[in-house]
Amino acid sequence: MSKLPAPAVLIAGTNPTPIWGMSSEERLHRIARARGLPTTRGEPDGPVLIAAASHVFDHQWIGFMLARPGSVLTSGDVPVLAHLTGNRSADLIRKAMAEGHPLPEGLPVEIVRAEDHRVFYNEALRKREEPMLEPLTPGNVRAIERMSYFGAYKGVTDILTKYLWPEWALVLTRIAARIGLTPNMITTIGAIFCVVATVLFAYGHYWLGMAAGLFFMVLDTVDGKLARCTITSSAWGNVFDHGMDLVHPPFWWWFWATGLVHWGLALDSTTFWWVQGVIQIGYWVQRAIEGIFMHRNAGMHIHVWQKIDSDFRLITARRNPNMVILFVATAFQRPDIGLIAVAVWTGLSCLFHLVRLIQAEVRRAKGDAITSWLAA
Repeated sequence: MSKLPAPAVLIAGTNPTPIWGMSSEERLHRIARARGLPTTRGEPDGPVLIAAASHVFDHQWIGFMLARPGSVLTSGDVPVLAHLTGNRSADLIRKAMAEGHPLPEGLPVEIVRAEDHRVFYNEALRKREEPMLEPLTPGNVRAIERMSYFGAYKGVTDILTKYLWPEWALVLTRIAARIGLTPNMITTIGAIFCVVATVLFAYGHYWLGMAAGLFFMVLDTVDGKLARCTITSSAWGNVFDHGMDLVHPPFWWWFWATGLVHWGLALDSTTFWWVQGVIQIGYWVQRAIEGIFMHRNAGMHIHVWQKIDSDFRLITARRNPNMVILFVATAFQRPDIGLIAVAVWTGLSCLFHLVRLIQAEVRRAKGDAITSWLAA
């Protein structure tokens, strides 16, 4: 059987209500570009994906419908997405979408009710979710923006990102979208704060360094959410953002240690090298374990294998949980003990992930499938 060509995206109707600083039509065009789908204003010769400008929906619905040629997705009996391989019914379906009416009876299409397909597993964001599908009106813009923002949030992440600053980051994401900042601009601003924090740590200015680091950590959330909400992700942005996340933590822990001299709490040489050895090597070993697990299990993150892995991701020895340890220790005037505690926690976290990797390999050897508990 020959593979059908990718459908062209055809927008039905117009909608003047902006969302995340763009029109509904522009948002649909961006979604199409992100998926490598052509767009058209007239009736295409081949397959077509008709999308209603009246509604806002997550990317998952596009993928859902691309796998269902000959189907029309409805919400409350009103068509919002249609994947047609022939154009016999295209005009009627497009008209019903534009006017917000139910489909005429007897059309040769399969009706798929959105209400019957509410929960998907989003592998990229490591969570099971109910994808957004809402009518876009002036009265519900803020509510939809809030839904799309939290829909762009990773389900499995650290405790600070998950619980402490989602609301702060939402405000900043809205502001950035309104004034036209791009995700790469946000990443660049964050990178400046990251470097400033590193220098402040080196001179023992831990409170100022943690304040600069806090700005960086919040912006590290904002850039990704802005990219997903405005559909402006790019290959370079992904490399820039993840590269910063990967490279900077070892520098923070190193210069935190050298800054202790300004508090009169410098570690002796033996303790310094033991602490740095555990932190620096443990950091990269833990990252290597995660990479090996992904390579061995079709790209699945170790943090989404079983619930214990997702729960441990909240507190594992990554930057944000480590900063909590250092914050508490500094509040008690002992940033030196805080760094030693980070080393201990890094070693324990590394051991935990190593055990989990070995357990996965044992299960694979027995012929058991390694799948995410979130996809069940």
